[in-house]
Amino acid sequence: MYVLLTAMPHLKKPRKVEPLSKLWDRKAQKCGLRHTVYSVNGDEYTGDWLDSKKHGKGTQIWKKPGAIYDGDWKYGKRYGYGTYSKLLSVTNEYSREYSGGWENDKKHGFGTYFYSDTACYEGEWSEDQRSGWGRMYYDNGDIYEGEWLKNKHHGQGMLRLANENRYEGNWKYGKKNGHGKFFYLDKGQLYEGFWVDGVAKCGTVSDFGRDEAPTPTIYPIPKVHLLDVRSVLMETQSTYHSE
Repeated sequence: MYVLLTAMPHLKKPRKVEPLSKLWDRKAQKCGLRHTVYSVNGDEYTGDWLDSKKHGKGTQIWKKPGAIYDGDWKYGKRYGYGTYSKLLSVTNEYSREYSGGWENDKKHGFGTYFYSDTACYEGEWSEDQRSGWGRMYYDNGDIYEGEWLKNKHHGQGMLRLANENRYEGNWKYGKKNGHGKFFYLDKGQLYEGFWVDGVAKCGTVSDFGRDEAPTPTIYPIPKVHLLDVRSVLMETQSTYHSE
């Protein structure tokens, strides 16, 4: 008896066909200054290249969401100094949003960010977040100047309110923490003491510029002397640090 053996057919895996646009772009090996290069999605770039990557000076326009970056590039990423603007649908014009330093495609170093016509931040950045020293102008008229960490007041800083009252002292993760002074210039008073998570825990209130205040208190504050100020402050601080 003879058994006829037949080989199983060999199925070849279909090869992935690379789009011609990507193939031509890869083989082009763009280097140096080039005229505008258009992408299939409508984006466009004009500027310097190195090994087919944006490198040097250049302008990138994103069709969606409608934005433009003009500045320095390094190996395909925003790196150095540059300006980022967004397209306003009402006027169909670009409005500057950020000007300053970049690193690895993120805001880094010193720069100015415009949140609105009346609100902006100028200062230091780290990985797209306000970190370091900076000054923030808020829409309601408040101004903060001092240290930041991950977009929050952190360290030494001064917050001046729209009515000219102000706080000077320590901050921690966006709240008053530690020693600080609050000037109630509208009433002509000064609070100086210790704060925990935005709440005044221990301190003294005294008259400060009472004669020039627009709405001073009816009577001046009598001078009160705490016999053992040091022990009271130490007790408050120990409670704060133990939490």
